[in-house]
Amino acid sequence: MNLSDALFSSPRPMSELDAAAIKLQKVYKSYRTRRNLADCAVVVEELWRKALEFADLKQCSVSFFDVEKPETAVSRWVRAKTRAAKVGKGLSKDEKAQKLALQYWVEAIDPKHRYGHNLHLYYDVWFQSESTQPFFYWLDVGDGKEIGLDECPRTVLQRQCIKYLGPKEREAYEVIVEDGKLVYRQSGLLLETMEGSEWIFVLSTTRALYVGQEKKGVFEHSSFLAGGATTAVGRLVAHDGILEGIWPYSGHYHPTEENFREFISFLDENHVDLTNVEMYENDDGLPIKVSTSEEPNPKPIIGHAKSTSDDTNTIVPEEIKITSTHPQANKNADIANVDSDTVTSLRVP
Repeated sequence: MNLSDALFSSPRPMSELDAAAIKLQKVYKSYRTRRNLADCAVVVEELWRKALEFADLKQCSVSFFDVEKPETAVSRWVRAKTRAAKVGKGLSKDEKAQKLALQYWVEAIDPKHRYGHNLHLYYDVWFQSESTQPFFYWLDVGDGKEIGLDECPRTVLQRQCIKYLGPKEREAYEVIVEDGKLVYRQSGLLLETMEGSEWIFVLSTTRALYVGQEKKGVFEHSSFLAGGATTAVGRLVAHDGILEGIWPYSGHYHPTEENFREFISFLDENHVDLTNVEMYENDDGLPIKVSTSEEPNPKPIIGHAKSTSDDTNTIVPEEIKITSTHPQANKNADIANVDSDTVTSLRVP
């Protein structure tokens, strides 16, 4: 007997069946409305968060600047603190966490999050110009607004903006381990990295793993935690949730051997079989033997990170840039390591 036969043979009058159907439709419609409102609330909350963050960063970069009224030292330090907090988020939970490489700090504190590599090119021009205007003001409003570079035209600078995920957006990228396989927590889908594309991962300081497809100049390692500190970063290959290869490479974070070992430890703790997992030193490296916690004296997995002390292109974002009595220190000094006696002024955009 099908449903229609059952309805017509029901001892209840048709009016009662109609009333029941109407009530069921109302209940479903009410549920759907509540669900839609809940979804809208989440979207609105995320939009408000981004709007407030944009306003905060913009206040710290362009809108505050007044050529007729010099900014006080206190104001500079307050804005420098706001900027530093952007790239230091997460350090309180892991003192060994890796911050963004210095040349990408300008990306994190830029309200538009334009690609750090591109901003760096314009930053060098601004620095060499010795302009009294803050960098972002100079770039977008001031003396540098008409400047274009052959290696990065203005159209490219404005188009390549890195997507920084908010807390809710980040949930779609979180990966957990179930029965030794990598699974997206939200969708329940097994991790599958597509051939011909590069997939990147970030392990947060709270040991949450995020994985997604890299899109150069749009979606990078800095996207997952919105420029915050990380415990480990790199690239990986996985099929049907089974991990096949990992390597510690990131231009944004410059991971060290210790960071990579933390990731291996995380996988081991979550019972991921590393027996057949290939590990690489970098994009050009050869596969190397996997060492797990079960081995009594595991051998080093990767070489030590190269020192960047001789990198003349390393920059300190202008918002926390120190001007000292030594000309070279002006460009490469880290605010946390500069002796207060050598500081003569603080330039903040």
